[in-house]
Amino acid sequence: MVDARFYSRKGPFTLAEIASLTGASIYENGSSAHANSFSDVAPLDKASTSDITFLDNVKYVENFRASKAGACFIREKFIPQAPLAMQLLISDDPYRAYAKIAQAFYPAAKPNPFISDKSNIAKSASIGKDCTIFPGAFIDEQTIIGDRTVIGPNAIVSYGTTIGSDCNIGGGTTLSHCIIGNRVVLHRNVNIGQDGFGFAMGKDGHVKVPQLGRVVIEDDVEIGSGTCIDRGTGPDTFIGSGSKIDNLVQIGHNVHIGRNAIVVSQVGISGSTRVGDGAVLGGQVGLAGHLRIGAGAKLAAKSGVMSDVPPGASYGGSPAVPIKDWHRQTVTLTKLSHKRRPEDD
Repeated sequence: MVDARFYSRKGPFTLAEIASLTGASIYENGSSAHANSFSDVAPLDKASTSDITFLDNVKYVENFRASKAGACFIREKFIPQAPLAMQLLISDDPYRAYAKIAQAFYPAAKPNPFISDKSNIAKSASIGKDCTIFPGAFIDEQTIIGDRTVIGPNAIVSYGTTIGSDCNIGGGTTLSHCIIGNRVVLHRNVNIGQDGFGFAMGKDGHVKVPQLGRVVIEDDVEIGSGTCIDRGTGPDTFIGSGSKIDNLVQIGHNVHIGRNAIVVSQVGISGSTRVGDGAVLGGQVGLAGHLRIGAGAKLAAKSGVMSDVPPGASYGGSPAVPIKDWHRQTVTLTKLSHKRRPEDD
C-alpha cells in the first residue's frame, strides 16, 4: 500500500480518462458489470477492483490470470488470458502507459516556495521566481538559479554555476564549474564539476594537468545519488538532454554522453569516451578511455569495454564482444567445465 504520509494521491479517473492520458485503447468486451472509475495503481497480485495495473512480462501471466484488478494495461496478445471481470487497456508498451497513469495519480510533489534564513546566499547570486532554498544551502557569488528551482539542505552551488528553471537539486549535492539546463533532477549527494583525474605521469612524480573545462548538462536529465561527474580538461564534459544516470556512477573528464542515454548503477566511464544517443549501459559496466559507443548500443551488466562499439550493437563480457559471441563463450566454457576427465572415473 502507498503510505499517505509520503505520497498525495489524485483521482479517481474514469477508464476513458485513463485511456486518453496514456494513449491506450479500451477493449470493448460487451460487459456492463465492469468498474468504470479507478482510484489507485497497484501490482497485479495486490490490486483490487478499484485499482489499475499492468502486464509487461510473460513471467507474470499467472499473476495476471488470478489478479483482482479492475483494469490492466496489456498487449493485445494477452486478451484471451484476461479475467472476465477485468477491464482491458491495450497498449504496445504497457509499462510506459502504467508510468503515465501512475504520474497522474501521484504527481511529483514540490514544496511551497520559500528561502530559509538559515541558507547562505551571496549578494551577487541571481535567484529566480518561486524558488525553494532549504536550510544550510550555500549559493556562491555570480551564480544563476532559474525560476521554481529547489535547492536542498546543505547543497553547495559554487561560483559562477548556472542552474535552469524547474530543477531539483538534492540535499548535500555539490556543484561547481557547471552549466545545468531546465527540469534537471540531481538526487542527494551528487558531485558535479570537480577536477578530472588528469596527471602527466613520470618516475619523478606525477604532474597534475589543470582541468580547465566545465560540465554541461542539458534539459530533462536525472542523476542518482552519489554520482560524480568530473569537469573537462579543456573540452567540456557533456550530458545530453533526456539522459538518465543511476546512483554511484563515475563519469570522467571530457566524456560526452548523448541524448536519452541510460547509465545504470556503478558504471565507470573513463575520460574522453563518447556515448551515443539512446545507448544503454548496464550495471557495473566499465569503459576504457577515448572509446566510441555508438547510438543505440547496449552493454550487458559487468561488461569490460576496451574497444569501440558500433551503433545499435549489443555487447557483453570482459573484454566485451558482440553479445552472441559472449553467449557462445559462456556455453563453451560451461561444457568444458562439465566435461568428464579420466581421473573423475
